[in-house]
Amino acid sequence: MVPTRVPVSAARDDVVPAGLRAVRASCRDLPERLRECIQRGVRAAAAALALAIALPLPAAARDDIPAAQLPPQARHTLSLIQNGGPFPYPRDGVVFMNRERRLPAKPRGYYHEYTVPTPGSHDRGARRIIAGKGSTGNPRTSGEYWYTDDHYESFRRIRE
Repeated sequence: MVPTRVPVSAARDDVVPAGLRAVRASCRDLPERLRECIQRGVRAAAAALALAIALPLPAAARDDIPAAQLPPQARHTLSLIQNGGPFPYPRDGVVFMNRERRLPAKPRGYYHEYTVPTPGSHDRGARRIIAGKGSTGNPRTSGEYWYTDDHYESFRRIRE
């Protein structure tokens, strides 16, 4: 069933909230074209608000974590990144492609990944620090770091 649109002028006063009745009454005196323009503006604003609410924020914008609250292994890995190594895993420093698109979109080669050792794991585990090149062009000095403990499902921006 398709809902029918009832013009504001046809709405009954007993079902319209008092605030809307006042707006409707004040709009009666406006020229028709101005009323239509206002109605379009209100609809556009409502649509923009609905879209803003519905869109997820990038992971980096949702969650930050102070460096001091990282697990000790992640703090050590961050220190290695900032000092240029040496890194314990051969894949440390490789380009992170951001295929999941959970970090801000940047050109290929912008992000690099580093392993955060997981106690008890027999492989590299799921924890990583992703370093962006930032304005310095160098992951060591960029200050742009993200932590994931679930193998790229989510990220938290590291704040120092």
